[in-house]
Amino acid sequence: MNDPVHRSVFATQNPVEALAVLEEVFAIGGVRRAHQGPFSMALSAASTGPVTHERFRWWGSSTTGRTEGAGVLRVCHVTQGVLAATSDGDRFPRTGPFLFPQRDFTSWWENLEALTVTLDPARVQQLARDLADDQGFRLRFTGIRPVSAAMARYWAGTLGHIHRDLLPHEQVMSNPLIQSEIARSLATALLHTFPSTFLDRPAGVGQSGAGSAGVRRAVAFIDEHIGQDIGVAEIAAAARMSPRGLQAAFRRQKDTTPTAYLRAARLEGAHRDLLAGEPAVGVSVEGIAARWGFTHRGRFAAAYRTRYGQSPATTLRS
Repeated sequence: MNDPVHRSVFATQNPVEALAVLEEVFAIGGVRRAHQGPFSMALSAASTGPVTHERFRWWGSSTTGRTEGAGVLRVCHVTQGVLAATSDGDRFPRTGPFLFPQRDFTSWWENLEALTVTLDPARVQQLARDLADDQGFRLRFTGIRPVSAAMARYWAGTLGHIHRDLLPHEQVMSNPLIQSEIARSLATALLHTFPSTFLDRPAGVGQSGAGSAGVRRAVAFIDEHIGQDIGVAEIAAAARMSPRGLQAAFRRQKDTTPTAYLRAARLEGAHRDLLAGEPAVGVSVEGIAARWGFTHRGRFAAAYRTRYGQSPATTLRS
């Protein structure tokens, strides 16, 4: 079953209308423009499952406002113009990506263009617990700047791929597997890009001594639910093991990881569909790849060629 993308577009040259949208979408109040004059604002949004993507443009005089940041998990990536934020007396000039402070803050911007991504805090918390192999772990972000320039590029690359290669394509984005993969990719990038208790945690000790029975349960679960939205947490639960213990057991017994095994199984499913597909009735490589949860066409084609010795398009045409 497909889950349609909810899209909206708003544009205005009326400052009063723009202020109402700022308050509704971004919880920004007390907005003041430095002076009157030519003005325009545009906002486009796409909601895909637990993730909302927004593209924002504000053109005109410098503007200030107060944002309610508590309980919101939003990353902003400035692509043009100037944005600065002040929270509890600290001033953060921003270019590139930054995490909205988890408290109220005052911001200033001028001729701004930016991309924002809003994530579900509960899902990010659960992913952190799964990755930490600790269901009692409490996630708290401790900074708004990326931990390094390399991780800033990692976040920007992840977001750029989604906005460039996935969001414009309705058929691809309406696939629940793709939506879940996007949410998982962004949450993973968030956890590794911005300072938090997740990055500060001490290295834990994984589960040891996992037997082959758990791996067999995991394989059976993957094979039975291959077309559904499953990840390491769900596979580990079915195997009655911790995620870390399952990873170690897969490496010992199958020389791979649960995620790699799942990806290979889905690649096999895509291969079967390509063999059976009829291009004349509208079957496409892109559609089959999306159906099996592959979000990057180039990487799908490269993995397919490595596995089967020819391109997906060649298989479909044969």
